[in-house]
Amino acid sequence: MPALSDVMTITEVARRSGVASSALRFYESRGLIASERAGSGHRRYPRAVLRRVAFIVFAQKIGLSLDEIAAELAKLPQNRVPERADWAKLSSGWTRRVAERIAELERLKAGLTQCIGCGCLTLQQCQLANPGDSARRAGPGPRFWIGRSRSAPR
Repeated sequence: MPALSDVMTITEVARRSGVASSALRFYESRGLIASERAGSGHRRYPRAVLRRVAFIVFAQKIGLSLDEIAAELAKLPQNRVPERADWAKLSSGWTRRVAERIAELERLKAGLTQCIGCGCLTLQQCQLANPGDSARRAGPGPRFWIGRSRSAPR
């Protein structure tokens, strides 16, 4: 176990990371972070856990699931604290995902004034955004918000 000054309590990690203690316990149960147990049974985290928690929060914000995050974290070196290059290597493939997320948000932004602004609030009857209810052929759900499939009418 690391020296006492190199470890943090769950309360300290929560305060420093901005993540609730319950979320930290959940992340630990999923194997995303790890702690050692003190003689009293209290969790003690190495200071490096702050980087992992920051990574988890960031990865969730760009849309990665916890399973995807676990797979990414498993690529980190086990024999040393990850360095900037390690984190950069993990995140290098996320550019496309971020671009897709930005495009989705742009569609949502446009829809705020385009559809809601017309006043009908129903895509079944809306002749402006969905003439002839053509969106039904693209499948269930809010097609204009989740993106059109390749077979959807244009």
